[in-house]
Amino acid sequence: MALSGMRGLAVFISDVRNCQNKEHERLRVDKELGNIRTRFKNEKGMTPYEKKKYVWKMLYIYMLGYDVDFGHMEAVSLISAPKYPEKQVGYIVTSCLLNENHDFLRLAINTVRNDIIGRNETFQCLALTLVGNIGGREFAESLAPDVQKIIISSSCRPLVRKKAALCLLRLFRKNPDVVNVDGWSDRMAQLLDERDLGVLTSSMSLLVALVSNNYDAYWSCLPKCVKVLERLARNQDIPQEYTYYGIPSPWLQVKTMRALQYFPVVEDPSSRKSLFEVLQRILMGTDVVKNVNKNNASHAVLFEALSLVMHLDAEKEMMSQCVALLGKFIAVREPNIRYLGLENMTRMLMVTDLQEIIKRHQAQIITSLKDPDIRYVDVILQLIDKAGDFVSDDIWFRVVQFVTNNEDLQPYAAIKVKEYLDKPSIHETLIKVGAYLLGEYSHLLVRRPGCSPREIFNLIHEKLPTVSTSAIPILLSTYAKILMHTQPPDPELQKQVWTIFRKYESCIDVEIQQRAVEYFEMSKKGAALMDILAEMPRFPERQSALIKKAEDTESDTAEQSAIKLRTQQQTSNALVVTDQPPPINGTATVNQLRLVKVPNMSNSDHRSTDQQLTHTDGMLTVVDPELPNSSADLLGDLLGPLAIEGPPATPRDGVPIEDALALATVGEQPNSVQPIGNIAERFNALCLKDSGVLYEDPYVQIGIKAEWRAHQGRLVLFLGNKNIAPLVSVQALTLPPSHLKMELSLVPETIPPRAQVQCPLQVINLRPSRDVAVLNFSYKFSAHVVDVKLRLPAVLSKFLQPILLNTDEFFSQWRSLSGPPLKLQEVIRGVKPLSLIDMANLFYSFNVTVCPGLDPNPNNLVASTTFYSEITQAMLSLIRIETDPADRTQLRMTVASGEPALTFELMEFIKEQLITIPSNPRPPPPVVEPPNIPAVSLSDPVAMLAGLM
Repeated sequence: MALSGMRGLAVFISDVRNCQNKEHERLRVDKELGNIRTRFKNEKGMTPYEKKKYVWKMLYIYMLGYDVDFGHMEAVSLISAPKYPEKQVGYIVTSCLLNENHDFLRLAINTVRNDIIGRNETFQCLALTLVGNIGGREFAESLAPDVQKIIISSSCRPLVRKKAALCLLRLFRKNPDVVNVDGWSDRMAQLLDERDLGVLTSSMSLLVALVSNNYDAYWSCLPKCVKVLERLARNQDIPQEYTYYGIPSPWLQVKTMRALQYFPVVEDPSSRKSLFEVLQRILMGTDVVKNVNKNNASHAVLFEALSLVMHLDAEKEMMSQCVALLGKFIAVREPNIRYLGLENMTRMLMVTDLQEIIKRHQAQIITSLKDPDIRYVDVILQLIDKAGDFVSDDIWFRVVQFVTNNEDLQPYAAIKVKEYLDKPSIHETLIKVGAYLLGEYSHLLVRRPGCSPREIFNLIHEKLPTVSTSAIPILLSTYAKILMHTQPPDPELQKQVWTIFRKYESCIDVEIQQRAVEYFEMSKKGAALMDILAEMPRFPERQSALIKKAEDTESDTAEQSAIKLRTQQQTSNALVVTDQPPPINGTATVNQLRLVKVPNMSNSDHRSTDQQLTHTDGMLTVVDPELPNSSADLLGDLLGPLAIEGPPATPRDGVPIEDALALATVGEQPNSVQPIGNIAERFNALCLKDSGVLYEDPYVQIGIKAEWRAHQGRLVLFLGNKNIAPLVSVQALTLPPSHLKMELSLVPETIPPRAQVQCPLQVINLRPSRDVAVLNFSYKFSAHVVDVKLRLPAVLSKFLQPILLNTDEFFSQWRSLSGPPLKLQEVIRGVKPLSLIDMANLFYSFNVTVCPGLDPNPNNLVASTTFYSEITQAMLSLIRIETDPADRTQLRMTVASGEPALTFELMEFIKEQLITIPSNPRPPPPVVEPPNIPAVSLSDPVAMLAGLM
């Protein structure tokens, strides 16, 4: 909207933007509308400049959401103006204010036609844009032949032909029975030979619409589409302005592949060969990069190529390549990319013989179901903030339900709504959701700056004068919740809240009055309020009202019907690798992952009532072992040698087999292929950082990248083939101790040459322990068979988060934890001679924070950390180190926490970091041929355990 020279328009826009509230804005708009109406009544005395200015004002008022029910004639009349500034205003405002059935449009048809068939290219573009935007039936009947002539005209510039093609596309979509496209097959084929990519892209959009209606008439266009794809894939004659982040016209590639999918087959061998070469180039050349814009473009091309591969019923090798590529996409952290990968993998399930290949990615798909989605929260809060007037209560109810049922999201959601409430002016719906979430979960933010109970109360109470009666009950509930979480009570805060409750005890609204009276009486009960106003329980799992509403209005396409039918017909092959450890003191501990001993399925005597039981999320599920695709069979395949029937597993030195596997000191294995570098040093380095190399030999490299959040961790194993030949018989199995729950995605049996496979590994910490998980990794390369046992850096320090305490906070907790087993003290000798600064840095490296100035003795250190596990949740731990300046090789350490097991494990863990353990380097093994001795049977778990230890 050009404002240069229109001072009156600029002043009006400035006045509207400076209005304090919606009511003031409406008054200013009504005043301006009255002024415009008066001026239009005296149209004879109005100059073209004034008419243009007032029509611009009408458009701006309409864009603000107000009804503009007059002045349409003045806008249409500007279309006939001889000069461009007035004609431009007429076309733009008419296309915005009037719909296709408006009577005034008939008055403009002749003028619009004269501009289309005229020689002024600027006027032609304006007219074509108007016709394309409105697309009415009368326009189609009167102007479609003229638009078609422009498309095939050799005398028109590409800019005009491009707009004409898009205009005809709009007319055809709205009125296909009116637009005559008989005999257009040859003309469309000629258009696909166009060298100008702008015209070619617009023509391809038109072709997609035409072949979707009747592909039989356009067989001559099919080889031309293949040639277009070849040109783009080879980047031949592609101008720089049509190259987007190094990708030649991604929009044209997508449209061309979409057009090809409307043809049932590609019969010509030459065209089919060329097409598959192009698709292979796209599949091989697409990857996930850091640039979001390039990802969007390349992935749009890739996913359209995948659809075309499925449509053409390509060879199984190419289909398998597509599935492997999608497996890479569903393993990345970016939610949008993962969603696209999962969606396309769902479509791949419809292809025959691909189910078994897709099943290899089952673990990662299941992991995606458990992924906390903080972007639901972000998007909905942004929606409420920007368009609160149009957001129904269903939406913010869904936010509350989603956050309540996902514990990991609660601190994040609370801090996000606090950020919104910090704004001076927000929508009332956002105040409601913010007040509710802060009332429930503000206590989770208490250690953050600006998040004390009094500060949270003041933040919410500032919004009370701005809300309607319907929001006041929610705010009163929030005040009561804040009082409940403030223990011991804050007298000043309590006094403020009581004053508010007493104020609303006589409110005329019954809901507000009842809440005020009841909350005032309940808040007098002190600590008992914790039970009365306890945190809201989880909502029962049921379908979202929003999703149901969307499904009710969604048309049931053929593809959706096929997916539903296939879902009903197929049996589930869900894989469950869980088992319960023995009950502790008679109480079974749930949700703990351990190794499963699977019976020999060939021996019917081992079956109990012809069925086996597996454990799924706390419920027993019956699995029939005689089914060929039962989960028990699949489980046996996964666990490999350990699941084969063998002699009964016996404890060793009183330690159960499963724990012995996890506790074993794992080093270099007696393989003919020797590792590069020191495995122990690599493991120790990864215990202090979150990315690096875990193992490397001449043929393979295993890298790790990890993220840790509270009691959960997500590791990605990067399995890289360093050679020009494939690695085969690849197997990876995690052997977790009883305190860790692990889920590793399935690893492909073959890693292609110079390729890297990413395998996500989910970790959940159940309770404090220093036991270490083991990765059993094996592969074959040429004549070499490599089998290594590697410790995984999912150690106790990964579940620690540093926290800085002041004097009052530290000593109040220190005094409350008195004596063993909550507080342990020990004199430690043989300590590494470290200065206090070096010792503090060591503590920081394993997520323990030194709190300076708390101990009056300058030779001592005081530190704190928070430990997270599924059982203890967040548990504060305190450490005090007393050193002897004369002898740095000894010190006295005191560790305290609210959990005896945590106190002991943390003390032992810190001792391991402080004590110098001498190690005798082993001489390198002699290079000799291995003796010809019988191999240990892989069916013997005890023999395998001996090799592991």
